Amino acid sequence: MEETLSEQKRALITGVTGQDGSYMAGQLLDKGYEVHGVVRRSSTFNRSRIDHLHHEDHLPGRNLHLHYGDVTDAARMHQLVSDICPQEVYNLAAQSHVRVSFDEPLYTAEATGVSTLNLLEAIRRVDKSMRFYQASTSEMFGASPPPQDEDTPFYPRSPYGAAKVYSYWITRNYREAYDMFAVNGQLFNHESPRRGETFVTRKITMAVANIAKGSQKELWMGNLDSVRDWGYAPEYTDGMWRMLQVSEPDDFVLATGSAYTIKDFLTFAFEHAGLNWEDYIKFDPKFLRPTEVDELIGSAAKAKAKLGWEAKILPPELAKIMVDADVARLEGAPEGQF
Repeated sequence: MEETLSEQKRALITGVTGQDGSYMAGQLLDKGYEVHGVVRRSSTFNRSRIDHLHHEDHLPGRNLHLHYGDVTDAARMHQLVSDICPQEVYNLAAQSHVRVSFDEPLYTAEATGVSTLNLLEAIRRVDKSMRFYQASTSEMFGASPPPQDEDTPFYPRSPYGAAKVYSYWITRNYREAYDMFAVNGQLFNHESPRRGETFVTRKITMAVANIAKGSQKELWMGNLDSVRDWGYAPEYTDGMWRMLQVSEPDDFVLATGSAYTIKDFLTFAFEHAGLNWEDYIKFDPKFLRPTEVDELIGSAAKAKAKLGWEAKILPPELAKIMVDADVARLEGAPEGQF
């Protein structure tokens, strides 16, 4: 696909300070976009993932603009869509932690479900020619057996998964009812050194780095037998962009097609540091979900055929990338290099 633009496009990214939002912002800036990101006001800065992008803003052709807002605020979303008039909108904001969604189901429904409607309605009222990307998830498949693809029935097993199912269907409804270019990216787990510290892969690689440096002695975990299809986040944000470049809107699964357990990821991460994970892992039932998702393994055949997208980095290499980054952080490496 064409990687440069003949004329500058504007993109609006919600969740720009998160893992996916920060990679997406950097990739769009590299393609010559004018990028606008929505950030929530906080008493402490939470922008470490995009600080390096913001510091480059004075360079020629680097246009990153941040706006205070919250996706649960329909009026603010309408104002931003109207003022910025982006050609592309990437909705990457959500309460995205599955275990936390059981503790905060109502907030999850608002931030992960209804917020999508806020953006779709703003686009419908301002300019229906804007292209809209909705961050869907493999958690929507839940208990449906693998391999899961675009035709697999949804069977969510968490408030997070249920909220994402609503977002998926309201996106399809607006596409079909109002002839909008609105697509769902049904992305399987994708990780990176920028993954949030409470997510299991990053929790593991941070612990490995700390144990290797002598500052941590054990790691408390829950279920180690869940099977997941883990990919590398920068590859997946490229796939998101590709979904908005095709001539007709459609929904796509992005996945590696590989199957590994959490125990496998522990093995890859600890062995990379010359350690045996069984010497450090302790079990704590508080990390168990009330309803588990046993196996998520995706098929991205449609994305390969229609978008030319294919995952390249698999969990054995991914774990090494993440451990190396967490070790480098402990040694003072700047966040922007990851």
